Amino acid sequence: MKKIFILLFILSITSCEKDDICDKETTSRVVIEFYDNLLATNLKNLTSMSATADGFTNPYNVFSSSKIQLPLSTAADFTKYSLVLNSTDAVNLNQDFLQFNYTRKTIFVSRACGYKTVYQLDASNPFTLTDSDPTDGFWIKNIIIDNKTINNETETHVKIYF
Repeated sequence: MKKIFILLFILSITSCEKDDICDKETTSRVVIEFYDNLLATNLKNLTSMSATADGFTNPYNVFSSSKIQLPLSTAADFTKYSLVLNSTDAVNLNQDFLQFNYTRKTIFVSRACGYKTVYQLDASNPFTLTDSDPTDGFWIKNIIIDNKTINNETETHVKIYF
């Protein structure tokens, strides 16, 4: 009886598989850093900005940060954001629209993580910038694509100068 118990114990230990735990192998967001337009090497904090994707009502609000991470659509080849500078000041707010254009590739990561989407910004037209009110002008002065492949959140993909 003791031998059967030991045999069953050894079989139960050796038949176990390593736990499937997903450690951040998920669909990445686009990482955007903001810079001073006059001193191009200096990061510049946003004091009050909101970002809302087309079709959504809940904005992503930014206060005192020079970096944001925004999700891109996994169901379409573009995502359009309303970026509102001075979003808490009704008199001085300024809204620009930034649309990211990309292709998507779905990759199987693992059983625990499932699939993730990798984005490749369009080579000829990675973004479209429009202004909601031509009389107030663009608050975004320049956009530079630093990395066209969006597959992690550890590096900057887009630099916005304002």
